[in-house]
Amino acid sequence: MTFGFAPSSAAATSTSATSANTVARVLEPAEWAAAGIPLLRSPREVVSGLHTRHAPRPSTAVVAVLDADERLCASASFTRRPAPADGWLFRNALLDQLRRVIPHDLRRRTPVRTAVLLYCREGDARWTEEDGAWMWGLRDACTLHGLRCGAYITLTRDGWQVLGEGRGGRRPNSASAPEPFALSEAPPPPPRTGGAASDVLSRAAAR
Repeated sequence: MTFGFAPSSAAATSTSATSANTVARVLEPAEWAAAGIPLLRSPREVVSGLHTRHAPRPSTAVVAVLDADERLCASASFTRRPAPADGWLFRNALLDQLRRVIPHDLRRRTPVRTAVLLYCREGDARWTEEDGAWMWGLRDACTLHGLRCGAYITLTRDGWQVLGEGRGGRRPNSASAPEPFALSEAPPPPPRTGGAASDVLSRAAAR
């Protein structure tokens, strides 16, 4: 026999609403594939360039802005602190980084620059809810900064994978040393590394 207290209907409703809101801030692979995300012409070159520039390790997110010729305009990296995967928090963290490294393009009728996200994590390359939250966050951050939403790329011990496209490779991976610089740009802008989490994720983790 067990004893306990059943949650009140108000508490149950609040919990259900919170859960529903969190789930709504996650994009499934099919939704991402149907969103018309532009394909990278040279995904390995982009991944190798960002890997060389930021040397990400698990829990590191690298957001980069590319011009129409796929040249790097700006990039920033930060470490995700332990916290529930929430697309809204990820969106705010990415937007915070974008605002620090590049002006917005909200005055343009059509976006000319594209933001891509490389996330280094543990596990294999299969989609997770955390990936779905990053996808949601990237898409929303791009809209709010006047950018076109680009590829979401995972970096694991197995290699890199462009989710929704099926393209990937074994190197670089989360354990490999950076390769010679490959991402074309002249001159290359200095990378911005947040070191710890962004201000948004730091505040969320402290709660």
